[in-house]
Amino acid sequence: MGINKNILQGLYLAPSVVASSLKTAIFTSYMLEKLGYKVQPKYNEKRADIVQTIEFGDEEKMIKYCQGIQSGSAIDSNSVPMPWEMPGYTDKVIMAAGAFTMGSSIELSCDAPIRAPYVAFQQGALTYEYGKLGVLNAIENIM
Repeated sequence: MGINKNILQGLYLAPSVVASSLKTAIFTSYMLEKLGYKVQPKYNEKRADIVQTIEFGDEEKMIKYCQGIQSGSAIDSNSVPMPWEMPGYTDKVIMAAGAFTMGSSIELSCDAPIRAPYVAFQQGALTYEYGKLGVLNAIENIM
């Protein structure tokens, strides 16, 4: 048919992957809100994308959460993300992503500028099970 196999595979898998990402965001929102953190959107609100914000109000907890996401990831779980001065940003930034594809926004990741009120931006998860395990690992890391 002259159509690239990867394009067809992407179209076939996209609904499942997006659903897993949304389920992971809802799970994250529910769990972190129950632990007393401010989240946006809340687990029962309508969503416009796959990004889940978590306001930690504490630099150390935010960093530990991001590190927990990384250590619960399928790839590079042994890496420890640290805040650093990245070109183009006014604050130090921490970026956690155990991604199969570098820079993929649909894979589980959590990034944050190091500034009050210490808000992290989490997104993705190729499968809900992998996302849930990553989130539970991150929560354990801040407890």
